[in-house]
Amino acid sequence: MCLVVVSLSASAQSRSRTPLYVVNGERMSEEQVRKIDPEDIVDNQLLTIDEQTIAEYGVEASNGVVLITLRYDTPARFVVDGEELNYSAYIAEQVKWGVMDGVARVIISFTLAEDGSVAATDVLEASDKRLLRRIEKAMAEAPRWQPALKEGRGVSTRHLLRITLPKGYEMPREQVVRIRG
Repeated sequence: MCLVVVSLSASAQSRSRTPLYVVNGERMSEEQVRKIDPEDIVDNQLLTIDEQTIAEYGVEASNGVVLITLRYDTPARFVVDGEELNYSAYIAEQVKWGVMDGVARVIISFTLAEDGSVAATDVLEASDKRLLRRIEKAMAEAPRWQPALKEGRGVSTRHLLRITLPKGYEMPREQVVRIRG
């Protein structure tokens, strides 16, 4: 008799324990689920792992099934010329900001209205007011979104815009001076 031992890497073990996520009836990855605003979740339910669950959802259900119901049927999308784009990347491309302007970051919370229009609700961070003004202008001039839909009607949703420019640069870390006495 021969004994074979299979060792899983830590990442394989963590992947193997990941439950199946079903959002509004559609299977989604854990990464996609993490991007959902908690305020958009109406209900979530953890199904027991039994024969019926595995028969309905397949082998993926052996690690559990999390059913999530959102307050909309279809998520909001930012579409320009028929192509779905990342809103933050689109806005960053509209802003003229070079290396000589310095590295700056802006984070804005915004509401996407039922008609697809955008309204900034809170400036969470703005390391440079010039960049903030340029981003606000680009947001005002950007095409409308396709709003989230519930039963065919637009639903307002909240989103976050994060931009660090120039592209490819990171904000410098703050220097902390500790004085020991």
